[in-house]
Amino acid sequence: MRILLRVRPGASRTAVGGRYDGPSGTALVVAVPARAVEGQATKAVLAAVAAAFGVRRSAVTLVRGATSRDKLVELEGEEYDIRARLEQLLG
Repeated sequence: MRILLRVRPGASRTAVGGRYDGPSGTALVVAVPARAVEGQATKAVLAAVAAAFGVRRSAVTLVRGATSRDKLVELEGEEYDIRARLEQLLG
């Protein structure tokens, strides 16, 4: 299942949750303490998303947005469970 993300690098702590209504549609907000330097924020985002959805890190793949705040990721797993967890996180 593919999920749109809105990244907030340089946050005080890691947090996954909230809604961002952007030009591409509704995105899940992911805040990470890592800075947007040399892919550090992207790596932190992928790890945070994996933890939030209860999947292995290898089950989360970046599809688009390596250098952007707006990212598209692919999550492997049971679509029903992922969709239910996404609804919880979007609030």
